[in-house]
Amino acid sequence: MFVRKQQTLPVALTIAGSDSGGGAGIQADLKTFASLGVHGTTAITCITAQNPRRVTGIQACRPEIVRQQIEAVFSELSPAAVKTGMLYSTEIIRVVSTFFKGRRRPPLVVDPVMVSTSGTRLLKPSAVKALETGLLPLATLVTPNLDEAAWLLGRPLHTPEDLRAAAREMHRRYGCAALVKGGHLRNMREALDFFYDGRDELLLSAPFARHISTHGTGCTYSAAITGYLAAGRSLVDAVQAGKRYVTRAIHGSYRAGNHHAINHFHG
Repeated sequence: MFVRKQQTLPVALTIAGSDSGGGAGIQADLKTFASLGVHGTTAITCITAQNPRRVTGIQACRPEIVRQQIEAVFSELSPAAVKTGMLYSTEIIRVVSTFFKGRRRPPLVVDPVMVSTSGTRLLKPSAVKALETGLLPLATLVTPNLDEAAWLLGRPLHTPEDLRAAAREMHRRYGCAALVKGGHLRNMREALDFFYDGRDELLLSAPFARHISTHGTGCTYSAAITGYLAAGRSLVDAVQAGKRYVTRAIHGSYRAGNHHAINHFHG
């Protein structure tokens, strides 16, 4: 009798908000993990009513249930890497940082989700300090886009050299590696990102996909890095592979209703 050897997949955890439109947040993270052969687990922080055009409602989960979700996953599934996305409030950030502080933790990727593409605040202004002082010092990598990096550093960023300096300052300030994404830079032919971890510095570039919506790309990018880390890759390798992954997902986009959706299963 033939007995098939059961496959064991690495486990990743995403701590983030739910996107009812399926393009970002928990939904994007789980699709990314699945496409990389990683078992995805979740701790949902917020329920949002949104679509690719706008966010119409946000309901935060109670901090206690966020903590219980994280504890339940870690008690039985042992995630090999973790990412955070939309955390929304000081109370939720404190729950997450308290759980990871003072314990041996897997690689932690912090995507500091602050504002939606449509302009809705996804992180309360009062919670920025908790993010900076409580969570970022525990992170392996922080992945802000242009606007998020400007907000955290308190100054506008306009040029590729500004991005490079921002990645270096974030590493100095928070003690973690930084990947500053320049997809929102004006008058650029390529999407440029700068990575710095105190030793290695990377300039990552890819051609812009013109006339394609980028809703959910930040979530997908950080989830891909997390998935590759869960599979055992080094941080530098995971960041480079994540850039390739999100670029292919954008260029392989499909139509869903009247909108573009990035293709997590692009082959």
